[in-house]
Amino acid sequence: TGRAGTGKTTFLRSITRLTHKNTIVAAPTGIAAINAEGVTLHSLFQLPFGAFIPTDELPGNRVPGFEINTPHTLERHMKMHAAKRSLLKKLELLIIDEVSMLRADLLDAVDTVLRRIRGRAAPFGGVQVLFIGDLQQLPPVVKDAEWQVLKNYYASPFFFEATALKDQPPVTIELKTIYRQSDPAFIAVLNRVRDGGLTPEDVAILNRCHRPGFRAAPGDGYIYLVTHNHMADRINREELEQL
Repeated sequence: TGRAGTGKTTFLRSITRLTHKNTIVAAPTGIAAINAEGVTLHSLFQLPFGAFIPTDELPGNRVPGFEINTPHTLERHMKMHAAKRSLLKKLELLIIDEVSMLRADLLDAVDTVLRRIRGRAAPFGGVQVLFIGDLQQLPPVVKDAEWQVLKNYYASPFFFEATALKDQPPVTIELKTIYRQSDPAFIAVLNRVRDGGLTPEDVAILNRCHRPGFRAAPGDGYIYLVTHNHMADRINREELEQL
């Protein structure tokens, strides 16, 4: 783990380049998988969408409107071709990037599939798992109706609450040096924003950067961060018209 700019992605790519182990990189979402040059967990393990509970006994307070999967239903509907099964049987290291978005129930579903395919009762069927991410970034997405069921099995939706990790909690390694920025004042402000400790002095520093009516010159390469899709669409449309 480590805050933004500490080299998590660089570390991931070094691992995949240098390791002698059979390795797969995966992530909870499509965008995260693309950024990590990997695949989604759902596609890799052919997982159905919906919630997963780590027991075969369905809860009595089940809320209609979404699918609930159990270890039994995963095994019953598992239709994995021979090449995929062989790949997972030979897997030695599973790297999961952007782990802040990884739900506990999804990780337990991965654990269930690996144990079943590999025929081993050890967590993840004996595969070593490397989690990479920052838990102060994007959290897991859980719908209210899903959480009404999942809260009976998990203290929170975060990955570290997964049943698969109860007997073997992960070893935590934190990267602490920020390489993405070099301005110590800016780094200090970013760290206080991240920790929810922004001061009036920090706000004043940020406000000094405000330039009303600023328009980037062609070729400057500025990236616009906006709050709504329609704003991004407007900017992209205007730039395309100029081209």
